[in-house]
Amino acid sequence: MLTHKHFRCAIYTRKSHEEGLDQAFNSLDAQREACSAYIASQAGLGWKLSSSLYDDGGISGGHMERPGLQHLIRDIKRGQVDIIVVYKVDRLTRSLTDFAKLVDVFDAHEVSFVSVTQAFNRQLHGQAYVECVAVLCPV
Repeated sequence: MLTHKHFRCAIYTRKSHEEGLDQAFNSLDAQREACSAYIASQAGLGWKLSSSLYDDGGISGGHMERPGLQHLIRDIKRGQVDIIVVYKVDRLTRSLTDFAKLVDVFDAHEVSFVSVTQAFNRQLHGQAYVECVAVLCPV
């Protein structure tokens, strides 16, 4: 699916509630740190961390009207992202309908998707993929 020698990796983070976001090291920072470490562990495969930040603090994952997510989608459409890395699948969305919409965008731009804490690889297709999403992203 991916044909580049180097893969530009974008980290997306989200926290539903604003509580704790004012701390020096918060949930978004912890998610970003774990994702950065994962990307670093894949450096031998050509993974490179993007300098852009895609964060949504204090915003529900039940809809797609999130500034960080919209920024990520714009950059995907501009061809600036090869792999999206999240801490958990539900950080990206909590809606199967929205997940399907995002997958359409990913597929159209040959972007892969990885969750660092769950055995999830966006290269699955067909019914196995649908079943995997239903388990990882319950309605």
